[in-house]
Amino acid sequence: MQGIGDSMDSIMLSNRIRIHALDMVHAAHASHIGGMLSCADIIAVLYADVAHYDCNNPKWDRRDRVILSKGHSGAVIYAALAECNFFPIEKLKEYGQNGSQLSCHLSHRGVPGVEISTGSLGNGVCVACGMALSLKVQRKAARVFAIIGDGECNEGSVWEMAMLAAQKRLDNFTVIVDRNHMQALGFCKDIIDMEPLSDKWKSFGWSVTVVENGHDHDQLRSAFHFESDGTPKVIIANTVKGHGVSFMENNIRWHYSDPKGDEYNEALKELREYKG
Repeated sequence: MQGIGDSMDSIMLSNRIRIHALDMVHAAHASHIGGMLSCADIIAVLYADVAHYDCNNPKWDRRDRVILSKGHSGAVIYAALAECNFFPIEKLKEYGQNGSQLSCHLSHRGVPGVEISTGSLGNGVCVACGMALSLKVQRKAARVFAIIGDGECNEGSVWEMAMLAAQKRLDNFTVIVDRNHMQALGFCKDIIDMEPLSDKWKSFGWSVTVVENGHDHDQLRSAFHFESDGTPKVIIANTVKGHGVSFMENNIRWHYSDPKGDEYNEALKELREYKG
C-alpha cells in the first residue's frame, strides 16, 4: 500500500500541482485555471496525508476512492496522480491534445487512478455516494472522498444525494466543498445564494466542519480527521479562486480564459515563488 504515510510533503505537492495545471491549461489553450488553483491544496492534502492508495495497483480493493465531481478542474487530479507515480509526469504534456486520454474534463478511460469521468455538475458526487453505499453493504473499510464546487451546490441532484447518504448513514463518505464563492458567470451569492450553507448540510443530516482557510494544510488535515457521529461528513473549505496568482484571485475572467504571453510568464513566476 502506498499513499498515506509516504514521504510526500503536501505543501510541495500542492505547489507542483499548481505549476503543472498552469502549464497544462496554457499549452492546451484550455479553461478553468481559477477553480484548479482554488482546490489544489485540498487535492494535495488528500493524496499526501489522507487517502490510502497503491500507485502500482490502482484498482486495489482496499483503496480509498477520490472523486473530483467538479470535473472541469481535472488537470489538478492528473497532476496529483502523476506526482504520486500513477503514470509518468511527461504524460501531462498530452493534456487537452487531440486524441489524448487526458481530456480537459476529467476522464477515467486509460488513466490509472481516476475512478470515474466527471464534468456534468452534480453527477460525480452522486456516483461517489453510490460507491460509499456499495462499500458499506459489502462491509469494506475503504472510504470515499468527493470534491465539489460551491456553485455545484445549485444542482438539485446534490441535495437528493445528501438525503440518501444521511438516510443510509454513510459514515465512510466525505464531501469537500471547494468554497471559492464564485462560479462560471459571477459570485455565487449573486446567482443563487446558498447561505447559510453549513446549516443546509446540517439540516440534511450531515456532520459539518468548516475550514476557515482552505489553503492552510494544517486546518485541512484537522478537518479530514474530524470524526463524524455515524453520519456522512461534509468539509466546507473556504478558498480563493485563482489562489497563488495575484491577478487571478477572485477574478471571474479566469474561469474560462487561458493564460498567454506575459500573463502566463507572470503567473508561472508567482507560482514558482509561492510558499504555501
